[in-house]
Amino acid sequence: MSANANRRYIRAMIAIRRAAASDVDHVAPLFDAYRQFYRQPSDLDLARRYLADRLAAGESVILVAETSGTAAPEACGFTQLYPLFSSIACRPVWILSDLFVARAFRRGGVGRQLMESAHAFARQTGAATVELDTAHTNTSAQALYESLGYRRDQEFRHYALTL
Repeated sequence: MSANANRRYIRAMIAIRRAAASDVDHVAPLFDAYRQFYRQPSDLDLARRYLADRLAAGESVILVAETSGTAAPEACGFTQLYPLFSSIACRPVWILSDLFVARAFRRGGVGRQLMESAHAFARQTGAATVELDTAHTNTSAQALYESLGYRRDQEFRHYALTL
């Protein structure tokens, strides 16, 4: 099978759904791997607690990508969104904070499917925008985001204060 045919096959075999509190153990290994990508030490217990706390408090929305058509779906990617509000637009805004696809499923459209599902969710909630940040060096993510219509902000500077 050609690489393009394989990518189309993977895309057809992936289902995206909103994760519930009962999915924490299913998503936590991906979240732990995501944190390791950003040079954090592996800590699966921390990943479980963090996700469980966010979901229990209603502080985030997690969309999980899973293989479909099998008895035990395998979690292969996720995205996590956090709510904010725009004082200018007087509407909600979603921060797409985390996007991660397991190595075996990369370049198969899973990240794009997760992003498109996040956009659909944001539209359903009446959001004005979906915003995100990524590392300057993460050029593959930048290419995905730009192909989906995201534009780098040229008007505002982003600042952060480490506490």
